[in-house]
Amino acid sequence: MALGHALSLSGTGLVAGTLFFAASLTPTLVPRTYMTQGVLAGCCFAVGYGAGVAARWLWRYLEIPELRAGARSVANALLAVICLGVAITFLWRSAGWQNSIRAVMGMPPVDSAHPLKVSAIALATFVVLLVAARIFAALVRFAVGWLRGFVPRRIANVAGFAIAAFLVWSIGSNTLVPAVFRALDSSYSKLDQLIEPERPQPTADGKTGSPASLVKWEELGRAGREFIAEGPGAAEIGAFTGRPAREPIRVYVGLGAASDARARAKLALAELERVGGFDRSALVVITPTGTGWVDPASMDALEYLQQGDVASVAVQYSYLSSPLSLLAQPEYGAETARALFQEIYGRWTTLPKDKRPKLYLHGLSLGAMNSERSAGLFEILGDPIDGALWSGPPFESRVWRSVTDARDPTTPEWLPVFRDSRLVRFMNQSGPAVPPDKPWGPLRVVYLQYASDPIVFFSYRDAYRQPDWMKAPRGPDVSPELGWYPVVTMLQLGLDMAVATTTPIGHGHVYAPQDYVEAWFAVLGAQDWSSADIARLKQHLAEKAAARSGGGGG
Repeated sequence: MALGHALSLSGTGLVAGTLFFAASLTPTLVPRTYMTQGVLAGCCFAVGYGAGVAARWLWRYLEIPELRAGARSVANALLAVICLGVAITFLWRSAGWQNSIRAVMGMPPVDSAHPLKVSAIALATFVVLLVAARIFAALVRFAVGWLRGFVPRRIANVAGFAIAAFLVWSIGSNTLVPAVFRALDSSYSKLDQLIEPERPQPTADGKTGSPASLVKWEELGRAGREFIAEGPGAAEIGAFTGRPAREPIRVYVGLGAASDARARAKLALAELERVGGFDRSALVVITPTGTGWVDPASMDALEYLQQGDVASVAVQYSYLSSPLSLLAQPEYGAETARALFQEIYGRWTTLPKDKRPKLYLHGLSLGAMNSERSAGLFEILGDPIDGALWSGPPFESRVWRSVTDARDPTTPEWLPVFRDSRLVRFMNQSGPAVPPDKPWGPLRVVYLQYASDPIVFFSYRDAYRQPDWMKAPRGPDVSPELGWYPVVTMLQLGLDMAVATTTPIGHGHVYAPQDYVEAWFAVLGAQDWSSADIARLKQHLAEKAAARSGGGGG
C-alpha cells in the first residue's frame, strides 16, 4: 500500500503539468539544445503538477461539489487524450519554433528538436523533483504527527510545515549551499591564478604588470593579464588608419594586489599616474564583469576610434562568474566601482579643465550595473563627467530601469527614446533609437542592448503579466513565434539568462565590436572619422573578433 501511494500521481496535477510542459517547448529569446530544453520542460512539468495538486487540494478543502465517479472517469479520460494530443503537437512543432529563433540570429536550422530525448530528460528531471517534494511532504507529516500529541490539529499542521521548511532551509543554507560555493570558489580561484604561456609578462615600462609597474604580473589575475596583453598597439592602429597613433594605456589591478577595495583603487590611481593616463585625451573607468573580464570587443573599438590616445583603468572585485558573484558577494562590485571612481574622479577634478582628459564610465553586464552605482548624481553635478557606455545592463540596473520606464510611450521597451535624447540614448545592432546627428547635451550616456538579451529583459513580473518588449513591434532578433505563458515564460527566460552567451556574436548577451564602434562613436562625439572609415573599421574588428580564439565573459 505504501508503494502504491509512492507511485500514485494526481490526475489534476498531470493535466496541469502537461500543459506547462507543452508551453515550455515554445520559443523565447535564446535557442535551446535538447538537453537544456529537456531540463526546462521537466521543471515546468513539475511546477504545473504542483499547481494542479494544490488546486485539487483547495477544491476539496472548500468542499466544492465534485463530479460523480462515472462522470469523473469520463472527464479524466477525455482530459488525458486532450493533454496527450497537446504534448505531441507541441513536441512536433518544437523544431520549427527553435528554427524561428535561429533564423533571426542567422544560424542554420536544425532538422529535429529530438522530441524523444527531450521527453526522457524531462521525465528524469520531474522524477528527481517529485522525489524531493515527497521527501519534504513526509518530513511535514512526521512533524505534524509528533506535534498532534501536544497541540490542536490545525496548529500542528501549520507548525509542522514551518518546522520542516526551517529544517530544509537550514540544511541547505548552512551545509549544501556553502559546500557548493566552496567548491566553485576553489575552481574559479585556480582559474584566476592561471598564468597562460601565450600571454607573457610585458617588458615595456609603460605597461601594467611589467617589472617597472606598481602591480605585479601575477597579481593581475587571469582576466587582468588578458586585458593587459591583448588589444591593438600603436603600430597596428596606425597601419589601419594611415595616421599617427599612440600606444593605448591599460591599467588593471587584481584582487591579489591589495587587501581591500579602497586599497586597490588607490593602487590603480597610482599606477595610472605612473604611466601617464591623465595625459591622454580620454580616460575610461571600467567596471569589469564578475570574473574580472573586460570585453575586448569594446576596448578595441574604443582604442581605434581614439587613435590610441586613450587610457582605461579597471579594478577586479571578484573571480566568480557574474551570477555567482551577485549571489555570494552582492556588495563587492558596487563597493569597488565606487572606490575606483572616487579615486579617479577626485584626482581628475584637481586638473585644469582645459588640460585634463575627457572622463567616461564603462561596463558590461554586471559591470554595467555596478558602474551605474559608482557615481552619485549630486556628487558630479558641479563638475560632470563626459559620458558613459553601458552594454547589456542587467534587468536590476536601477538607472536603466528608471530611464526605460520613463521612455516615450510610443517607443518600444527594447529600443526606447528618453525625453529629448540629449542625455541618454539606446542602441542595438540596427543603430541608435534617434538620428545620430541629433544634438547632444554636455553629458552623453549610451545603453547598448540587444532585444534578444534575456539578462537585460528578464523580470520576475513575467510570471503574471506579458512584458512590453513582447508587444509589436518586436526587436530584429526576436522570434515572431514567441508567446507569453504565465509562470512558464519566466522560467524560460531564467534558462535563457544562463545560456545567454551561447548565441552568435551580435545577439543575446554577446556584444559585437561593430556595434561597440557605433556606441563609442556616439559617446565620444568623434569627428575625424568618415562614414566610409567607420564601415571599414567595423569590418576590420568583426574579422578580428571572428579570428580571436578562446573567450571570456562574466
